[in-house]
Amino acid sequence: MAVKVVVDAGHGGSDPGAVYQGRQEKDDTLALALKLGKILEDNGIEVIYTRTTDVYQTPFEKAQIANRADADYFISIHRNSSENPNQYSGVETLVYDKSGEKLDMAENILGSLGELGFAEIGVKARPGLVVLRRTKMPAVLVEAGFLNSDKDNELFDSREQEIAQAIADGILGTINETQEAGGQSAEYRVQTGAFRQKRYAEEMLQELLDQGFPSYIVNQNGLYRVQTGVYQQLQNAVMMEKRLRRAGYATVITM
Repeated sequence: MAVKVVVDAGHGGSDPGAVYQGRQEKDDTLALALKLGKILEDNGIEVIYTRTTDVYQTPFEKAQIANRADADYFISIHRNSSENPNQYSGVETLVYDKSGEKLDMAENILGSLGELGFAEIGVKARPGLVVLRRTKMPAVLVEAGFLNSDKDNELFDSREQEIAQAIADGILGTINETQEAGGQSAEYRVQTGAFRQKRYAEEMLQELLDQGFPSYIVNQNGLYRVQTGVYQQLQNAVMMEKRLRRAGYATVITM
């Protein structure tokens, strides 16, 4: 059975969220949530969106969508704000409390975003937030930079696809770690390289991403492994392997 992730674009409709120089948080969160969801779907994840258009939902309604779907994870996308423009910058992740799988996922997402150039503010416990308190599954709220920071906005606009990929990497990496620790059967993945030096893996990863492949890096047994996809069905992995081979990559299917 595929892992089920609810992707929530924060705010919406009559609730714009933070506003800065005509820019509205609800628009940035929707654009990023849709990109994130597409990457997760390409990796074999079943994605449920709380919204795909500019509509308003209460935080409780968002949590209920995830609970009714019996989702495995809940990811809420937001952008931060401060009292004064350009007062702060950076990314942070919020969880109900600092324990369990949600903490691992929050830390992994934060680290992935930090590699893009964002300052890492940290993981914070926010038990008062409804979407974290009322969801019945591990839930993480991602603050993807400050909306009233020109520095963060420049990074957000120039690297939005990479930001979505970084969040997806944090999610997928945590799912893989959990499954391996629990002795569950790993899904099928297509590997195109394994390197001792991270920079070589990153170079290959960037090539793959530029060509539209849903790829990521897994650090395992001292090697940086460049892999594509997380598939429940072998035939889907085989199809991806054929695409990668046609693109000139040597491949191997792993589990």
